[in-house]
Order: sequence, then C-alpha cells, then structure tokens
Amino acid sequence: MNRRHFLRNSVPLAVTMPALVNGFTFTTNGAESPLARLLEQTFTDTDHVFVLVQLSGGNDGLNMIIPLDVYGNYYNARTNVAIPQSQVLRLDGTDKSGLHPAMTAMQNMFNEGKISIVQSVGYDNPNFSHFRATDFWNTADTRNNRRERVKTGWMGRYLQTEYPGYPDAFPTTSMPDPLAIQISNFPTQMVQGDIYSMGLSITNPEKIYTFANPFSDYPLNSAPANKELKFLRVVSEKTKIYSDIIRAAYQRAATMATYPTENGLAEQLKIVARLIKGGLKTRVYTVSMGGFDTHKKQVNASDTTTGTHAKLMKDLSGAISAFQDDLELMGLEERVMGMTYSEFGRRIKSNASRGTDHGAAAPLILFGKNAKKGILGTSPEIPSDIQVVNNIPFQYDFRSIYASVMEQWFCVKQPALDTIMLRNFQSLPLITGPCGVADDPDDTNNNAEKLILKMWPSPYTINATVQFSTTGGHTMIQQIDSLGRVVKVLTSQDYAAGTYNIDIYNDGLAAGVYFLRLQNKSLQKVISVMKMAE
Repeated sequence: MNRRHFLRNSVPLAVTMPALVNGFTFTTNGAESPLARLLEQTFTDTDHVFVLVQLSGGNDGLNMIIPLDVYGNYYNARTNVAIPQSQVLRLDGTDKSGLHPAMTAMQNMFNEGKISIVQSVGYDNPNFSHFRATDFWNTADTRNNRRERVKTGWMGRYLQTEYPGYPDAFPTTSMPDPLAIQISNFPTQMVQGDIYSMGLSITNPEKIYTFANPFSDYPLNSAPANKELKFLRVVSEKTKIYSDIIRAAYQRAATMATYPTENGLAEQLKIVARLIKGGLKTRVYTVSMGGFDTHKKQVNASDTTTGTHAKLMKDLSGAISAFQDDLELMGLEERVMGMTYSEFGRRIKSNASRGTDHGAAAPLILFGKNAKKGILGTSPEIPSDIQVVNNIPFQYDFRSIYASVMEQWFCVKQPALDTIMLRNFQSLPLITGPCGVADDPDDTNNNAEKLILKMWPSPYTINATVQFSTTGGHTMIQQIDSLGRVVKVLTSQDYAAGTYNIDIYNDGLAAGVYFLRLQNKSLQKVISVMKMAE
C-alpha cells in the first residue's frame, strides 16, 4: 500500500495539541502513530516550484506572438492594430513566428533556451465571459452546467493529493511552509481544495497578518454553528502560523537582480523570489497583471508598436526576465518554472476602435531553465476572407499543458494524474529535467507537419472525404466552427500507423468556414475548410 493510499484510507486524522513541530503544536494517538511518521516524509522526490502568471482580461495573442508565415492574412485581418513585419522581433531557429517589438527581454530569454511557446491554446467550447472562462482555467473543468462542475481548483487538487490531512495535520518538518502563496488580496479557485483553500493570500510579507485567533475562546459543542466555527478557527489559526513563517523567510533574503520600476508584475515576482530564497518549501505561487481587456485604443494610431498592449508586453517581458535573472543569481534556476495564461484570447479581426474583442485560443508561454526551447504548434489558421466572428481554432487543450506540468515538473504519476485533471489528457513535450522530456530537442513540430490532413472536394456541399495520417495510437479529428467551438468529432479511436479516409455525407452543418483539427497523441494539425450552401 502506498503512502497516499494509507493516509487517506487507514489513518484516523485525530490531531490535538500540544508538542511543538515548527511552531505548530500537535500530538497524535500514540508515540509511534503511523500518521506522525508518515507526515514527516516527503511524498515526492522533488523540491520544484511553479509560478503562474495570470494575464487578466484576455490577452491578444496574435499581437504577442506574430505569425510571420501567414503575415499577409494577419495584416489584412487587423490593419489598424497589426505590428509592422519589419518591427517583429525574430527568434532563433524559426522564421515562422516572432515577438511583439516591446518584448526584447523575452526575446533574449527565448534565444538563450529559457522559453517554450505553445501556439493556440484553448478548449472545445470556449466561453467569452471573463468570470466563467477564468473559472474554467482555474478548475480545469469546462462544463457549462454549474451543478456539474467541480468546485476545486486544479492546483488545489494537486496539493490536496500531495499533502493529505491539510490543514489540520500541518505544518510538519517535511512541509513546514504554506503549500501555495498567492500575491493577491484574496485566494482564487485555482488552489481551492474540497473544503479549505490550499493557499494563503498576501500582498506585503512584512505587513502580513499578526492578529491573535479571534475564534479561540469560543467552545466547540453541538450547536448548529459548530462546523462553521471550527472552519473559522482552523483558518485563523493556520493563517497566524504561516504568516510568521512567511515574514521570517522574506526577511532572511534579498533580491540580487535589478527589477524594472513602475511595474506591478515585477514587484510581485520580486516578492516570490525573496520567499523562495528565504527557504520556503512552498510549491506554488500565483501572480497576476490586469489591463488585457483591450476593446479600444489597444495601439496608438500613429504607431501600432506603441500603446496599451505594447506597455503590457514590455512589463510582462521585463518582469519575467528580471525574475529569471534573480533566480540565476540566487542559484535557484534549477528549482523554478513559470507559465503565463489568460482566460481567453482576442478575435482575429480587429474592431473600428483600434482594439480587439473577446476571442478563443491564444499562445501560452512557459519560462525557466528547464523550459524546452522552441515553439510547439503552427501559426494560427487565419482565413483570407476574414469575418468579424472568426476565432482562432485551438490546437492544444489547456488541460494538456496542466497535465504536462504535473507529470514533467511535479513528477505526478498515474492514476493520480488523471484524478487531479479529472480525466486523461495527452502529455506535451514542454519541460526537461529529472521527470520531464529528454534534454535533446525532438522533432515534434516537423512530425506534426508531416501528418496528412486534407479534404476533397474543397469547398464541399453535401459529400466530402477527409484523408489523414497517424503515427499510431489514439487519433482524433474534430470539426471546429468559426467561433472556435467543436461541432463534430469525425473520429476518436486507436489506429495503427498509416493513412486513412473518412467519408462525410450530409453532416447537417450550416454553410461557412470550418477547421479540421487532427490530434495524434501529442501531435496536432489544423486546416481550414469551406462548406457551401446547396
């Protein structure tokens, strides 16, 4: 029986006070209690830290990672906000994509092998509400029915699996610190467990909570409010304990790199760097920057390389670069990885207000010494006859990114991985290291380009044939509409390696532009097709 299974199913979590363990008092049901012994052990052989950077509001991915190989269609779709081709920052090893000209610091990181870009990250039924879409990304559950959706966060489930018995049985000598820290005024659903949040929210480590437990004098009894009182008492008690730990860690360390000024994200990442250097074993940190809801005046009319979005890109790039420099100067670069994400992207076509409206898929960036350098995926499919409603079809499900982080950075194994992610998602080659992919660059993008995916006739009316190839294993073909929604699954099953045909007859879809998405394990390919009216 493994440790997690034993803790969950065999050990009664009877914890009382006192005997000090790192400032937290507890005794168990016996000196040789299995709980006491097991809680002193580290559940995985990793001290890895992961930092999540939320770009709140919906980042315009097309103006962050500019598609050079389809630049003509990109420019025609958004002439009033498009970045001039001559100003796009080039990236070593590719002539297909480049960065916004304000992202020079991140360009250097990419060229040094510390950046992995994933193209067109989204999901099968995109939601364009800031709040609902953020919930989807935080929980990794995209069901629209609120009653069916889980209430826990994807990182909350991971931490709950890794540290069963939290918060009652913690701190311990093996995990004396907060499991997650959010540089925020309040915790997000991302780190929510079944009952308690698995994280602590702070804004200033030196002015963190110093209060005495206001609920300690109330006796627990059989009153109806007993459950709620216990909850408040535990939260208050742990908050006080962890506040002292955080403050001490922050005061033990100082940053070594120079961070950009007047940059809110940089200030947050500076705190994270100090806490890691101060000795915290905290696994997860979250930071955020807002302002990405750029419906109007995204760029300056006189120069599209400047304006609101340019400032955001400069701040993002500079903050992450300074953070990475700090980690390297502190000797922490092997332990820390990070990732940017936004609740959705923007539409392909710009609006008349020099802005972009809520869209679907967008690129995502992983950063750190162990990021697998390169660009995963191809430039987004942009139709030449672009319409206002056209969205970028997703190539990679965001939950595949999450699953890859769990597997390749936190070394999570099956079946725990599927439990945390709610179901199986294919792993993507994103992170190198002890439990990641091979250090030698693979041929993922070239393999994807070699996959066959085509339809004839094109355009089609009633009948059509889709031809595709597979390297073997699970293979899926989805048909996606112009809004980015999966409207048909043409196949989803295991195949032997080879080339196959699927015949389509009277699919019941309206005339318009569609995309076919081929997924063969971690390989993806997307093409556009047209259906004509009869």
